[in-house]
Amino acid sequence: MKLAAAIACLASAASSADLTIEVSGLRSSQGTVHVAIYDRPEAFPKSDGMLNEITVPITGKLATALFSGLTPGRYAVAVYHDENSNNEFDQGLFGIPLEDFAFSNGARAFFGPPSFSDAAIDLGPSGRRIRIPIGGE
Repeated sequence: MKLAAAIACLASAASSADLTIEVSGLRSSQGTVHVAIYDRPEAFPKSDGMLNEITVPITGKLATALFSGLTPGRYAVAVYHDENSNNEFDQGLFGIPLEDFAFSNGARAFFGPPSFSDAAIDLGPSGRRIRIPIGGE
């Protein structure tokens, strides 16, 4: 029985990967950065469709997020700089963003968010580190 449990743990560890996301180009070190990860095209980049979201501090105009234990596959990432720390993606008239934001794979918003396929990155079993420039970079 103990051997079966050990094998199951090893199999689980072997099928999970880490995704490290470095957000660069922040215009200030004020506030936090919200990083959301998506695994379904129909959910991207809706706030109620994310697989997970974490809020990370900023140091020297950089922020680093780590998502551990992910199943290898395709993911898309959306980030925003919550410079005023109100835990909201602030928007002005007609939904124009008031805070800097960006997406994985350099995907650009044009009259709406990019598609999942434009922002998608592949995560292999050995994990991956990506950089997402935001704002002034």
